Amino acid sequence: MTDAISITGLSKTYAPRGRQPAKTALEGLDLTVRRGEIFGLLGPNGAGKSTCINILAGLVLKTAGTVSVWGTDIDADARTARASIGVVPQELNIDPFFSPRQALELQAGLYGVPKAARQTDAILGALGLADKADAYARSLSGGMRRRLMVAKALVHTPPVLVLDEPTAGVDVELRQQLWAYVRGLNDRGTTVVLTTHYLEEAEALCDRIGIIHQGRLVACDTTRALIDRLDGKTLHLTLTKVPDAVPTVLAGFQPVLAGNRLSLRYKPSETSIPALLATITHSGLTFTDLATEEADLEDAFLQLTGSTPAAA
Repeated sequence: MTDAISITGLSKTYAPRGRQPAKTALEGLDLTVRRGEIFGLLGPNGAGKSTCINILAGLVLKTAGTVSVWGTDIDADARTARASIGVVPQELNIDPFFSPRQALELQAGLYGVPKAARQTDAILGALGLADKADAYARSLSGGMRRRLMVAKALVHTPPVLVLDEPTAGVDVELRQQLWAYVRGLNDRGTTVVLTTHYLEEAEALCDRIGIIHQGRLVACDTTRALIDRLDGKTLHLTLTKVPDAVPTVLAGFQPVLAGNRLSLRYKPSETSIPALLATITHSGLTFTDLATEEADLEDAFLQLTGSTPAAA
């Protein structure tokens, strides 16, 4: 079975503009998205995520490399490739004088979907827009406009759905509703590609995650595998008595003392919990409570890119 998306040696260099020199956004990117998975595409601002998505959508011409969507090369058969993908951009691009029903009917017409095969009302209902189907788009709330963008991307029933920062600026309830709908689509066979700066979303939703940095893929694996690469945990202790200073024997564990709470970082592959607790006891410290904290996707992201999650 072919992959949902296959990218080999993808490069994109934007021509110079005025005094701005040429800019390379992607350089030799190799990436595959398997059919039926939810794939997270993460990276700092300027890493090349949007350029990659726009090339998939046919909005930007690549400089070099090959790209196929659902088994169709975007150069050999651009029409079929574009029909195989639905893209929900980060920007809210909606005609304020069209109703949601009109917007979906127009979009379906652009994709050549026969009227008898259109599922406008079903899509609007599934995304909670049925009662606003005939209202002007300008009267919709920000969350409803975001749902409408998703609805427009689904009118031609694409096997691949790309969501570019779909929950940026929306409330928690809408975020949960949207993800429940996306999970349902994925359960029914739709392949989903997600970009988000909410790393906890990617960690909870995605089967695999690819991290782009400076136009190249620096990591691609399951969330668990990416986190396990760090080989790091944190031990939090609630101390019985606050010491004047952390014992020097604990200096190698990056100690952080805040009030009566002492945090120590350690590598499970090198130090076991019993051994660490023995070292703490021998140092003279006593504690009333302890807890361990696993590394998470944010830690992996920081290590691979050196960027803060907020810029992802």
